[in-house]
Amino acid sequence: MESNSPIIAAPSLLAADFTMLAAELQKVETAGGDWLHLDVMDGHFVPNLTFGPPIIQALRPKTAKFFDVHLMVERPADLLDAYIDAGADAVTFHWEADTHHHRTVQRIHDHGKKAGIAFVPSTPVSALEAILPYVDIVLVMSINPGFGGQKYLPESTKRIAHLVQLRSELGAHFQISVDGGVNSQTMFEIAEAGADILVTGSAFFGSSDPKSYIHSIKGLRKFP
Repeated sequence: MESNSPIIAAPSLLAADFTMLAAELQKVETAGGDWLHLDVMDGHFVPNLTFGPPIIQALRPKTAKFFDVHLMVERPADLLDAYIDAGADAVTFHWEADTHHHRTVQRIHDHGKKAGIAFVPSTPVSALEAILPYVDIVLVMSINPGFGGQKYLPESTKRIAHLVQLRSELGAHFQISVDGGVNSQTMFEIAEAGADILVTGSAFFGSSDPKSYIHSIKGLRKFP
């Protein structure tokens, strides 16, 4: 992505009040969030359980926002159709949870959706090199996934910069998304490293001024 392209602000539903999802979705709309990040957890790949296709399907008619579905599940290829049918605009699955990455990416593309690959902090960036030219999004987990509200792992900044370098070397065009510990203190470092998409949960839904917070994210500039 070009360094002068705007940062995409993607509030994460994981941090919302699940008893008031329609109102929380309206908060994203009012604040000017670009994407809605939807964390799907199965209680196996990560130690938490969130929601499935029915919630996404229920939310889909209520907004035109881009639905960024992040599958933190075992055997993601078995679940693609259900989440695409529910209304996903992009499906991101974990490198660690799949074997035939190219096939899974192609299946997502065959549905006309964006395909993303995510990886946990213990997976080296170099492990993804073979799949990078084929994906639309690379999701850097800047925490150990499973729960919101964790602190940003500082080594993630180098991982973002490494992806920027690989993107240039490979002539690839994927967007770099960062998920975990994104807040008003860490957003500058993350953007400066070259991130294109900032997923933000607790900092957004817990903000006293969500609109101003989103404006701050979208006003950031990428330097690489």
